[in-house]
Amino acid sequence: MVHSRACVYAPFENWRRIDIADNHAAEQWAQGVQQLVQEDYPQATRITLVMDNLNTHGGASLYKAFPPHVARSLLDKLACVYTPKHGGWLNLAECEFSVLGWQCLDRRLPDLATVVSEVQAWTKTRNQSNQPVDWRFTVEVARIKLKRLYPILSG
Repeated sequence: MVHSRACVYAPFENWRRIDIADNHAAEQWAQGVQQLVQEDYPQATRITLVMDNLNTHGGASLYKAFPPHVARSLLDKLACVYTPKHGGWLNLAECEFSVLGWQCLDRRLPDLATVVSEVQAWTKTRNQSNQPVDWRFTVEVARIKLKRLYPILSG
């Protein structure tokens, strides 16, 4: 049984990376962030990382997984943005998980190795097709659904 998945999605590039693991520990998240910073975008001076409010999604997890100088160097490149509580569905990565579910994981797979292989193949195909997330949540809808979070602008 697969217990965890993590998705990195770069919307302006229509590029994604999905990691599959049998846990959702802080160290797993930290390793994904390290890969994002050091391998996926090593030349970036700043990476905006939009995430849900899971307790493992934060600087403490980096310090738990790496020596302090490594954790600090990773944090220095990140601008962390958290979706509102109970608003993880606002995260574009969640849209990717939905598509992954109905295009790739809509059947029984025998083991973790098969899941990883299938997800990697799906990710490669999706990245090559340059297929964007079909984001339908407009600012106007957000102002209605999340009115307590949006200020009223006069103009």
